[in-house]
Amino acid sequence: MAENVTEILIKASDGSEDAYNRLFFVVYDQLKNIAEQQMNYENPDHTFSRTDLVHEVFIKMVDKNRIDWKNRTHFYGVAAICMKQLLVDYARKKLAQKRGGDYSRQTYIDELIPAASEAKKIITLDSSLKKLEEFDQRMAQVVDYRFFGGLTIKETAELLNVSANTVKRDWAKARGFLLKELEQEL
Repeated sequence: MAENVTEILIKASDGSEDAYNRLFFVVYDQLKNIAEQQMNYENPDHTFSRTDLVHEVFIKMVDKNRIDWKNRTHFYGVAAICMKQLLVDYARKKLAQKRGGDYSRQTYIDELIPAASEAKKIITLDSSLKKLEEFDQRMAQVVDYRFFGGLTIKETAELLNVSANTVKRDWAKARGFLLKELEQEL
């Protein structure tokens, strides 16, 4: 019988070490699906695996000061945002290395961004998302949850506490905004 993710998250939020230990195994497949979606937009020549991204994100999420997990959708939404942040951080790192920067810390995803041009695209996307967030924070959240997290319209609506139609409108407007921004930048 599959364990209820929301129940485990609540127990983990209450400090249960047993719940934290079970959590990874219960959410692993879905995290891997989210990672696969995000990796589909990366250069196919990289040597980084989806498994590495899942492990890196889980470590990052567990190390955060106890987040008050609302439910499974909230958890996966946060996971998607963490994955996006990791990809952007490593893109910046690759660009810095191109410019002579030297980082000694090694992690699972050091080989994620194989070329400076790919890193620049990811950083440009992140910059465009920040502009969108300044314009309309909810639309930026819709992009994070739909594009990076692979959440459905219904799940995104639940997480943002809005109607599915509102998410559909925000999703369409956000895509138009980002397309315009990216055309100007790239």
